[in-house]
Amino acid sequence: MARFLSRLAAGAALAAAPAITSAMQASPTVEARAPSPADLFGPLFVAVQTQKIFPDGKTFVDAVPKRDPAAIMADFDRARIGDLKAFVLANFTVPGVNDHDATDVRAHVRSLWPMLVRQPEAARPGSSALPLPEPYVVPGGRFREMYYWDSYFTMLGLVADGQQPLVESMLADFTDVIERYGHIPNGMRSYYLSRSQPPFFALMLDLSRDADPAVAARRLTALRREYAYWMQGTTCVARTGACARVVRMPDGSLLNRYWDDRDTPRDESYAEDVATGAEAAKAGRDIATVYRDLRAAAESGWDFSSRWLADGRTLATIRTTQIVPVDLNSLMLAMEERIATRCAAAGDRACADDFGRRAIARRAAIAHYLWVAGERRFADWDLSARRPTAAISAAMLFPLFVGAASPAQARATATLVRARLLGEGGVRTTTQRTGLQWDEPNGWAPLQWVAIDGLARSGEQALAKDIARRWMGTVSRTYAETGKMLEKYDVEERKPGGGGEYPNQDGFGWTNGVASAIDARWPGLIADPRR
Repeated sequence: MARFLSRLAAGAALAAAPAITSAMQASPTVEARAPSPADLFGPLFVAVQTQKIFPDGKTFVDAVPKRDPAAIMADFDRARIGDLKAFVLANFTVPGVNDHDATDVRAHVRSLWPMLVRQPEAARPGSSALPLPEPYVVPGGRFREMYYWDSYFTMLGLVADGQQPLVESMLADFTDVIERYGHIPNGMRSYYLSRSQPPFFALMLDLSRDADPAVAARRLTALRREYAYWMQGTTCVARTGACARVVRMPDGSLLNRYWDDRDTPRDESYAEDVATGAEAAKAGRDIATVYRDLRAAAESGWDFSSRWLADGRTLATIRTTQIVPVDLNSLMLAMEERIATRCAAAGDRACADDFGRRAIARRAAIAHYLWVAGERRFADWDLSARRPTAAISAAMLFPLFVGAASPAQARATATLVRARLLGEGGVRTTTQRTGLQWDEPNGWAPLQWVAIDGLARSGEQALAKDIARRWMGTVSRTYAETGKMLEKYDVEERKPGGGGEYPNQDGFGWTNGVASAIDARWPGLIADPRR
């Protein structure tokens, strides 16, 4: 390959030779004192420029060689180069591409927090923005408002980086939103009000350092109101088997599913949903049901994933509302347990006893329906088929994360993670390649933290630290090459992730937060991407 590139370069160089020769004849002293990149790197230079390895032709000529140019050219001439760009990045510091030190990730995150902070603004007529009373942190990129489950993982980093006042102000915002709307919407926009996201508010409250009893009482009231939102289908579920976000299982126990109060195309993805609905209609599906299933998947945060697809591949087969998710029910258990604890601390024994019983019942239902004993794994439950789904995904780590897994279940989960989900650069989201962003090969910061924290608290410390090391290697390597913290990553090839309805975003709140939380737990774990 190197010789082929050399021949290609030689031909191109020959065509350019008159101009180069003329320049040398005009000012030989200058050329002798300061050779240009074309002079120094000849065939390599021509190959890089003619193949447009970098979109801007000025990029490579401004690069700085990492070692003696003659040595680079000797390797170029004799090596079998399959990836020219990789060869260049290994031998040059390229401005705007790999001119960042991987070990500076934590410092970079600290510098990003002020850039992601937004101040309260008054409501504007006709605007979709929901006004908030206190400063808050946005994810970044196209996500210019505060989002629900993103914020928990962002807060982890804010705590680690000494930004406790921001944590408290975001909790004040979420409390205010629950008081106004009865729940925390997907994001702080009017078009998100018909749904929520994975309910992390109870876990967010664990991060607070505010000891004011009045604040605690107000937050507990808000938490109980959020719980009521998720359980409001209880009054009609006896008749239908499933109503809103509540599902009655075959033995009468109650679990939850994702839902949306609307069954129309999403405002923010209107054209995409209409196209999916039209495709589903060809197979005879009710379009309103498809729209609700698309919206319910958005509530899950996993929009979109093979977890929700009847055929495991095609978005038009989406059936989110027919799935009882293991991650959601784990978070509901965490909410019930924390309400019980906070009610007990407030001296409300009736509330503490009530929610204590609810938590015990849900823990039993998770063990009965969402643990597949014969396959030794946690799974989602298919309401239509009345059995666990075949999907293997990072959602199975949520019972470990909330303390709902027995030691034997935790060991079995760790074994399955090693066998099916552990990629070179972190935990895969699923084992299916569909082109959807919440599927293999993508990995996401929140799922890495759930895996790391869940495994560590369940006695699987070595695997937890291995995942952390792999993930930080991916993040730091990509930061070194791009200077960015990204929304998602490919954990197979340790590069920016793909798929989805929009380009990969940078900023990025939950990636920043998890990176800081990992570094706080295991200082110095940020890896050199060259290793």
